[in-house]
Amino acid sequence: MDEYQGSDEVRSIRCDVQCVEAAIGGMSYQHSKVNQWSSNIVDQCLNHLAKLNKPFKYIEDGAGLHLASSCFWDNTTDGSCTVRWENKTIYCIVSVFGLAI
Repeated sequence: MDEYQGSDEVRSIRCDVQCVEAAIGGMSYQHSKVNQWSSNIVDQCLNHLAKLNKPFKYIEDGAGLHLASSCFWDNTTDGSCTVRWENKTIYCIVSVFGLAI
């Protein structure tokens, strides 16, 4: 499942399933690998963003579970990309937010 909201520019970052697949692949859940997998996924998403050559401010949140977020949202300049990936033992959700400064 992929969900996209907001401006076309933010949608273009599309940290897609390939980022997660490259980091986790066909692995089974291993608690000791979670931090490494998370870091790899974040790094790949940041690489996608850096290729846009835009003056973005990057904020990383290493949380293993994110339940809610709140912000002042402008549909003309702000956007988000959420990707869900899963296998038999892992359920991974990656959310990227692009907010005007």
